[in-house]
Amino acid sequence: MYKPKTTVTDQCVIAFIEQIEPPRKRGDAYQLLDIFTETTGYEAKMWGPSIIGFGTYHYKYDSGHEGDAPLVGFSPRKAKISLYFATGDNRRADLLKDFGKHTTGKACVHINRVADIKVDVLKALIVQSVQFLKETYPKLK
Repeated sequence: MYKPKTTVTDQCVIAFIEQIEPPRKRGDAYQLLDIFTETTGYEAKMWGPSIIGFGTYHYKYDSGHEGDAPLVGFSPRKAKISLYFATGDNRRADLLKDFGKHTTGKACVHINRVADIKVDVLKALIVQSVQFLKETYPKLK
């Protein structure tokens, strides 16, 4: 049976952020922590060794694969900062048009630094993602 690699841990979010190098990226992580916490109203938790997630939902696919995941989150990776939003939300693309400098993946939006993006659009992306997941998975934890 499949066991997800990325699960919530008891690792301290602040201790994780304090280890981030260089200091500029650490500062961006603290800024994102404030933005995500304020926008979602959820406490930050570590998911796996490097994802800071907010809220949680349980998903189950038609294939039978199921698990838990954060509603939204971010990870200050070595190359770029990954922002995690809901997959399958078609409205995300419209918001990203005015977001600023970024690249995208299936569930991620990658940025170099917070200064490259519009924070108000980031907040809208967070709100949209949480709303989409609440509609898609109405039995949120």
